[in-house]
Amino acid sequence: MFHLHMADDNSSQQGREADQLGTWPLSRRAFGGLTAGTLGAIQLGGLAAAATKNTPEKHDSICYEVEGLKESAEILVDQWGVPHMYAEDVQDVAFVQGFNAARDRLWQIDLWRRRSSGELSEVFGEEWIEHDRGAHLFSYRGDIDEEWDAYGPDAETIATGFANGVNAFIDQTEENSDLLPVEFKALDYEPRRWEPEDIVRMRVHAITLNVSSEVQRAITLREFGEDVERVRQWLNPEDWEIEIPDGLDLDLIPEDVLDVFEAATMSHTSVSFDEDDIRNPEVLDDLSVLTNSGGSTGTDPSGKSDQMNEKEEIPSASNNWVVGPELTETGRPILANDPHRAHNVPSLRYIAHISSPEFDVIGAGEPGLPGISIGHNGNTAFGLTIFYIDQQDLYVYETNPDDPNEYRYEDDWESMDVETETFEIRDGEDQEVELKFTQHGPVIYEDPDENIAFAVRTVWTDPGTTAYFGGIGYMRAENIDEFQDAMEGELTPGMQGWGAPPENQVAADTDGNIGWFPGGRTPVRPNWDGLLPVPGDGRYEWDGYQHQSNLPREVNPDRGWIATANHFNLPDDYPVDDPPIGFEWVAPYRYQRIAEVLSEFDEENTHSLEDSTDLQTDFLSIPIRIITEALAETDPNEDRLVEARDWLTAWDAVLDADSGEAALAEVWFEKHLQEAVTIELIGKEAFDHIGTGDVRVLLEAVEEPEQRFGNDPVATRDELLLSTLADALDEVEELLGENRDEWAWGDLKKAFFEHAMSSGVDEEAAESLNVGPEPMGGSGYTVWNANYNDDFQLTSGASWRMVIDVGGWDNSLAMSVPGQSGDPESPFYDNLLEMFVNGEYFPLLYTREAIQDACTKKIELAPQATDD
Repeated sequence: MFHLHMADDNSSQQGREADQLGTWPLSRRAFGGLTAGTLGAIQLGGLAAAATKNTPEKHDSICYEVEGLKESAEILVDQWGVPHMYAEDVQDVAFVQGFNAARDRLWQIDLWRRRSSGELSEVFGEEWIEHDRGAHLFSYRGDIDEEWDAYGPDAETIATGFANGVNAFIDQTEENSDLLPVEFKALDYEPRRWEPEDIVRMRVHAITLNVSSEVQRAITLREFGEDVERVRQWLNPEDWEIEIPDGLDLDLIPEDVLDVFEAATMSHTSVSFDEDDIRNPEVLDDLSVLTNSGGSTGTDPSGKSDQMNEKEEIPSASNNWVVGPELTETGRPILANDPHRAHNVPSLRYIAHISSPEFDVIGAGEPGLPGISIGHNGNTAFGLTIFYIDQQDLYVYETNPDDPNEYRYEDDWESMDVETETFEIRDGEDQEVELKFTQHGPVIYEDPDENIAFAVRTVWTDPGTTAYFGGIGYMRAENIDEFQDAMEGELTPGMQGWGAPPENQVAADTDGNIGWFPGGRTPVRPNWDGLLPVPGDGRYEWDGYQHQSNLPREVNPDRGWIATANHFNLPDDYPVDDPPIGFEWVAPYRYQRIAEVLSEFDEENTHSLEDSTDLQTDFLSIPIRIITEALAETDPNEDRLVEARDWLTAWDAVLDADSGEAALAEVWFEKHLQEAVTIELIGKEAFDHIGTGDVRVLLEAVEEPEQRFGNDPVATRDELLLSTLADALDEVEELLGENRDEWAWGDLKKAFFEHAMSSGVDEEAAESLNVGPEPMGGSGYTVWNANYNDDFQLTSGASWRMVIDVGGWDNSLAMSVPGQSGDPESPFYDNLLEMFVNGEYFPLLYTREAIQDACTKKIELAPQATDD
C-alpha cells in the first residue's frame, strides 16, 4: 500500500556534491482509510527504520568556510532534496538560505535576476535590448528606506543576508569551477554578484497584467462592438455595464501598444537559447542521462523545438482550502494549497525549511527570494491563490507637437522625466537608451507623428510591492490574528501589508482557528472602473489605496471550511462598486468541484489528510460533465455517433490518464466544440480576431441554448454538439487508432519539462537536460490543474502541493516537480516527476528528530577565519 524506496549502501554518488537519493512516494488513494494519526506513525516509523542508512554520519558531509556568516550553521538535506537550514539569528539564516539557493539553483536565480533587472543583453546580445529597456522602466525607483520599512523592521537585514549567502556560494565557484553550473560554461558567462537592493527592485514578475485586458477590450469594442466583447471576456458582476471613459478615442490605440510592456513582463520560462547561443557545447558532453523520472527520453513528444517560446498564455490559477477542526478526523485543522504556474525545469518553486531562534518556517517560495510565502511555522499554516484585484491602468496622452517629451495635463503641458542609461551589449558596443516617465508611470509607447503616448500606472512601482517578499511579514505569525495584522500592515510602524500579487490567503493556527484574508494594494478609482484605458490629462487619477482591512474577510465560518480557486468570491453583501476591486476572475469550475467535495463532510463524516490529497489530485471535469449531460439529450442519426454519445454519457467525466473517454472528450471540447460555438455566436471574422470565447459563455450556451442561440436554439446546440463530436472522433482515430478500447488520454497528454538550452544542443545533451515525457491526466478545469497546448503538452499546473496537518506537523505532505536541484547530474533534478504524475506525495518533515532520520547530506557552514 505504502511504497518505501530507500537508497541502498551501494547507491551511486552523483553530482558535484555527491547527493544521495531515496524516494518514498505516498500514493493518492493508497491510504487505505487510515487515520491521520496512523499515517503519521507509519511515516515516522518508516523513517526511523531507515535511519541506519540515511543519517548524515553514514553518508555525505561537507563543510564550507564562508565570508559573511557570523556563527556556524548547517543544512540537512533530506531524501527528497528538501534542505532544512539552521542558524543562530535572522541574518545568518537568510545567509544560509541564499547560499543554499545558489547551491541548488545558481544559474536559474542569476537568469531571473538578470531578466528582472534588465541585464540580458549584457550576456546574450543585442536581441534582448528591448526586453532590458522594459525591465528598467518597471524596476523600483523609489525611496529605498521606505521600501524596506514597508515589509517590516528586518526586511533589509534578511535581504542582505540572502544576497551575501548567494555571493558566498559564487565565491566557492570561483575557487572550485566544478561547482559552477554547466549552463554558465556552455553559454560562456559568469554569475553576477548580488546586492540586497536587487531583491526588491525586481518588479516585472508580479503577475498582475490588467493592462493587457484593457487593450484587448478596447480593440474588440472598436472593431466588433460590445456583443463580441461579452463573448471574449466574462465579467463579474455579470450585469456590469462597460462604459467608454470620456475623452478616450478607441481609434488611437495601436495593436502593438504593449510590446515593451510584454517584453518586460514575459514569463520566467520565456528565455531560451538556440544553437548559436551555446558557445561551448563540449562542456555538455560528460552529462550523464538520468532515469529517475522513470522514462525520460529528453525528446519533445510534440516534435517542437522551442517549447519555452510557444507556451500559451494561461491565467494564473491556484487552489487552496482549509478545513476546521470540527470536521477533521484529528480535531486539528487541515490546510491545503497548490499554486499553479508554468511548468519548466528547474521548477519555479523551491521548498525550504529555515530555522533560527526568531522563527522556524517550512514551505515553498521562489528560489531567488528570501523567506517562505506558502507553508507553516509551527504555529500557523498559510497558503495562497491569486485574488484578481485590478492593479494597473493604461494612460493615453496627447503630446506636444513642438516637444514630444511634453504631455497635456489639465490646462498645461507637463514634462516627462527623461533618464538616459547605458546598456552593455555582448559582442557589441554599449548603447544609450532613453527611459521616459509621466507622473503616472513608465512610458511604453510613443508616436510623435500622431502626437500620442502611452504610460502604465501600476501598484508594483510603489514601495512594498515586490512580488511575494511580503511573506517575510506573516511567516512568523503565531496565530491567525497576527497573520491578519501582517497582511494589513498593522504589526510595525511603516509596514504596508501585502502588496503584490493580490492573493487569497487562507490560514489556520494550532488553536483551531481558520480564516480567509485577501490581500493586495487596491487602487481607489473615484470616477471609472479600470476596464479600459483612460486619458492621462488629469481627469482619471487614483485616490490612493483602500486600507487592507476594507477587503472581505472570513474567520471560522459555520460551514467549517473555506476554499478559493481564483473565482469571483466577493460576498453578496460586499460593495463591488465602492470602489471596484476587479472584474476579471477565473472560471469557477475548480472551486465548484472543491465545494462539491468539501460539502460532503460533517461531524460524522470527517475529513482526513487522505481526503485532501485525493481532492488535490481530482481529475473530474465539470465542463466535460456539462457537455456530456447536454450530449445525452441529443438524437444522433449515425451509428458511430450514437455509440460515442452512449459511451461518453455513461462515463464519470474523470480525466484519468488511462481513460479513453477522456481522450475523446478533451479533443472534442478543446479542439472542436469551443471553436464551433464561438463562431456560431459571433461569426468567423470576429472569431479570427478574439479566438475562442470565454468558456463560461460557451458552456452557458450549451446548458441554456435559449439564452444564446436564435431560432430553434436546442436544434442549433445539438447540431453543434454532434458535428463537432464527429470531427473529434475523426481526429482521435487518426491519433490513436480506430479501436477505442486502446485509447488513453495519457497517450496524447504528456508531462514534459524542457530546459531553456535544450533546443540549442544535440539530442544526447537534450536527454540530460529535459525531463519526461510521462503520461498525464487532467485539464485546465480540473482541481488537479494541468493546462496543455495544442500538441497536448503540459504547460502549467501545480508548481507545489502541500497538505498541512496543523499541529501534527510531521504528518504534513508535499510535492513539487520535477525536482529540487537545477543540476542535471543531481539525483534531485527529476526525482519527483514520476511521483508527481502518479499523484503521490512525500512527507514535509518539520521536527529535528524526523529530519535527522531522513537526512542524506549534511552541509556545515563555518565563518571564514580571519587573520588577527
